[in-house]
Formats: sequence, C-alpha cells, structure tokens
Amino acid sequence: MFFGITNIWAYTVGAFLIILLPGPNSLFVLSVGARRGVRAGYRAAGGVFIGDTVLMAMSAAGVASLLRSTPLLFSVVKYAGAGYLAWIGLSMIRAAWRSRRDAADGAAPVPEDLSDPFRKALTVSLLNPKAILFFVSFFVQFVDPAYGAPVLSFLILGAICQLFSLLYLSTLIFTGVHLANQFRRRRRLSAGLTSGVGAVFLGFGAKLATTSLG
Repeated sequence: MFFGITNIWAYTVGAFLIILLPGPNSLFVLSVGARRGVRAGYRAAGGVFIGDTVLMAMSAAGVASLLRSTPLLFSVVKYAGAGYLAWIGLSMIRAAWRSRRDAADGAAPVPEDLSDPFRKALTVSLLNPKAILFFVSFFVQFVDPAYGAPVLSFLILGAICQLFSLLYLSTLIFTGVHLANQFRRRRRLSAGLTSGVGAVFLGFGAKLATTSLG
C-alpha cells in the first residue's frame, strides 16, 4: 500500500485509459487549438484542469452523495450542462455555415471568436454531474478507509490523473494547430469539420440530458 492507496498501478493504468476516452472537454480543447492556436488551447486546457480539480475536491468532500440523494439537484445540474453543451454545438455550426457561405461568395473570413476559452472549458467541466459521480466511484476503490490521512491519498490520485490529462490535452492542442495549418486555405473543408464537431457537442448534450443516477 502506498500512502493509503491500495493498488496504485491498477489505478494508474485505469486513469490513463479513462483520460484517453473522448469527451466534451478534450474535444473542446482540440477545437480551440485548431481554431485559435496554442496559447488559446492551453487556456482551454487550464479551464479543464481547474474544473476537474474542483470536481475531485467536491467528490472527496461528499458532494456526489448529495447529488445521489437529491434527484432534483442532479436534474438541475444535468440539464444546465446539457443545454450549455448544445449551445456550444449550435454556435460552432452557425459559425461554420457563415464561413461556408462567405467562402462561396468570396467574402472575407469570419472574424475570430474572441470569447474566453478558459471560462467555456471550466463551465463545460463543472456542469457535468456524471463526472462528479464518476470521480468518487473511481477514487474510493483505491483508497484504504483505515488510512489516517485520506486527503493525501486523494491528492496523489488526483495528481496522477491531472498529469495524464496535461500530456493528453497538450497532444490535442498541437494536433489541432497542425490540422489548422493544413486546412487554413480550405475554408469549405474547415467549415465542414467545424460543423461535425458542433454536431458531436449536440450529441454530448443529448447524452447528458438522458443520463440517470443509476
């Protein structure tokens, strides 16, 4: 046992595989990197890091139990998150349609999105009650309840998860920048990809809206 962690290697492998699963956070960071570059991509990644850290702390503090015992609260957070994801998806689709139309008309490119990617990524992370439930259900499997300093155990588990997240999101940011450089002069293709990402966000929103506590 390592600082109250019952099987740190099993947790490490599991955390690595879970981080690799596609979700709204990672897709948002990828899209920001592709549309606005490395600096904005890391601002979005910062929002994800802070959001995940808050969710981990809330899970350790027992907020997940509150969500489980209060279906109304769970539903409020769930539908707020679903609506926000859908709003992001629709915004991306509208921007892609404008870009496609302007490309067909020979007009100037659509002005760059100047909204704060950090705030958007943070909101996407926090408005996800299933993530809170996931963190607590995953973490507790590896923390010895008899250990005298469980906070230290949670800090180590969280640090491992965030390290993998940093490496993965960094890869996505530079991948997005590479794709943007490849398609910068192909506005119709870029608009098509943006529409596809927007549609995926609508799918994330619909999936979140239909999830349950079970």
